[in-house]
Amino acid sequence: MKIAVVGTGYVGLVTGTCFAETGNQVTCVDINQEKVQQMQDGKIPIYEPGLDDLFQRNTQEGRLHFTTSLKEGIEGAKVIFLALPTPPGADGSADLKYILQVANDLGPILSDYTVIIDKSTVPVGTSDKVRVAIAKNATVDFDVVSNPEFLREGVAVEDFMKPDRVVIGTQSDRAKDLMSRLYAPLVRQGNPIIFMDERSAELTKYAANAFLATKITFMNEIANLCELVGANVDEVRKGIGTDSRIGKRFLFAGIGYGGSCFPKDVQALAKTSAENDYEFKILDSVMQVNESQKTKLIPHLAKHFKGDLAGKKIAMWGLAFKPYTDDIREAPALYNIDALLELGATVSAYDPEAMGHVKQLMGDKITFTKNPYEALENADALLIVTEWPQFRTPDFERMDSLLKNKVIFDGRNLYELNQMQELGYTYYSIGRQTIH
Repeated sequence: MKIAVVGTGYVGLVTGTCFAETGNQVTCVDINQEKVQQMQDGKIPIYEPGLDDLFQRNTQEGRLHFTTSLKEGIEGAKVIFLALPTPPGADGSADLKYILQVANDLGPILSDYTVIIDKSTVPVGTSDKVRVAIAKNATVDFDVVSNPEFLREGVAVEDFMKPDRVVIGTQSDRAKDLMSRLYAPLVRQGNPIIFMDERSAELTKYAANAFLATKITFMNEIANLCELVGANVDEVRKGIGTDSRIGKRFLFAGIGYGGSCFPKDVQALAKTSAENDYEFKILDSVMQVNESQKTKLIPHLAKHFKGDLAGKKIAMWGLAFKPYTDDIREAPALYNIDALLELGATVSAYDPEAMGHVKQLMGDKITFTKNPYEALENADALLIVTEWPQFRTPDFERMDSLLKNKVIFDGRNLYELNQMQELGYTYYSIGRQTIH
């Protein structure tokens, strides 16, 4: 099948590459000429495990193409995916200007029946707006479908190729048939394709992300209470996670969620609720708690140094909002860096993938190192922000020789308390006893 994907961010590039892997002819369209040239030269612009191999194979075998021309990109396409940014506006609502601009541009250049698919996370009612925008200048039949993505950065390729479910919002039998054929290779193990109306599909994506964000936030609240009553959040997590009604996932306490989805989607769903005169109280609380949770360890850090962080060097392990990605959107690391600099500390940071993005954002406000141990040299303390696997089993003897003080502030609970006690560290974590 001939497919066009408009937008080559995380969602667009993963979508296009994975559909090419299942044998389709895919053309990805982006207005960024430099980015398109980079991809035409065989260089992938994002870090996503497993994507580069698929990208190289499908470009070399002639199934994956890139262009800046919308007209050229959609020529002969049976389906057109819109995978465009929907950044939050000043009021928290999703900005649809990129999607609606492309919808306006599509109308006069459609030459045959086509299914236009909203792949971006969009507010309820967006499919209606896209349909109206296309119809103004279209001379052929078309359908607009909502097909939200459920990709986790770091495992996006696996999520796409082996989806838990595929949600498709359409009431058109013609579109249903085409979408069923498109996704058939990905659901051979029996995972469902769930058809529903467009508005329900649009709301499904927001509801899923908001629920997961709420689950994380609830666990962080439990962690904060654990610290006050002397309980251990890890034990509580095991105790409730084995209940099949609750499940084990998204129960790890830490310094809040970040990324491109949860913060934006929770905010947008709350905005949609407000626009419909409904006060979504849980979401308001989720946003408030997560905002404060990001810098949860800063007061402990300041107290440890008797309120004086001026001139103190803090080593930071992790900058990306989660491991296996270079994405720093709403990353807790950024909030902690700002807080530390404001208190007069200096920051020496290491991350396997995200340092380039932070350097673009912050310049020389902080120091970036070649490896995690270099960040520790003459540091007064270590602050762990992202749970990269290499941070889980470090060389503690080497760390001892580099740190001024054996002090760790762990925002991701990487180490066992008894281990820290045996090694002689002062160890602060989330929802657990402090080891002195």
